[in-house]
This record gives sequence, structure tokens and C-alpha cells, in this order.
Amino acid sequence: MQSIPVDTTRLGVLRCAIAPEAKLSNPETQEVKKDRDGNPVYTVAVTVRQDRRRISVIEIAVSGEPKGIQEGQIVKVTGLTAFAWAMGDRHGISFRADAITPISGTATAHGKGGDA
Repeated sequence: MQSIPVDTTRLGVLRCAIAPEAKLSNPETQEVKKDRDGNPVYTVAVTVRQDRRRISVIEIAVSGEPKGIQEGQIVKVTGLTAFAWAMGDRHGISFRADAITPISGTATAHGKGGDA
């Protein structure tokens, strides 16, 4: 698998689309996937929008549960790496990060009126 470091400073605003969820290695038994050190792996769906381009959503895997991340919140992604993969006739890109942390004060209120 080829790994490609990603310069997140060139990705524009990174916003949490789906809060952290445990990644399952076996959906039937609900077994959570573990990294090489035995830590649980979580995924966070993040929207990426570069200047005046369409929004893309990428799922980023990270070891350990990211704390304090809410949907709609701007996040900082540290150590983002893309991996090209192929299995039979299927192929794609997966993403992994060293850490995903919230940027304070950026959560949006869902279904609520304006701020007072």
C-alpha cells in the first residue's frame, strides 16, 4: 500500500460531518477494530472545501477516540496520510490521521435559532 502525506493547510476548512464512530472489524459481532498497539480505531467523516470548489467528504481513521468533536464543528487534522488500496477489481483511497481535534468555539447549533 502506497502512503501519501497530505498537506492539510491546502485543504481549506475541515468540518466534522459525522462525529467519531468506532470502526468495526466484524459487523456481526460488533467487534471494534484495533491498531497495532491495541487501541480502538475510530472514524470521523470530515468535509473538505477548497476555495470555491465542491465539498468532498472523506472518512478519516484515527487511533483512540477523538474527544470533544461535534458535527458541524471545524476540526484540526494532524498527520493526515492517504493510502491507495486495491482488492480484486475494487480500489480507492483511505485516510488516516495521527489526531483529530476540535477548534474551540466552532460548533454550529442544529435546529436552533440565532445566538442571543
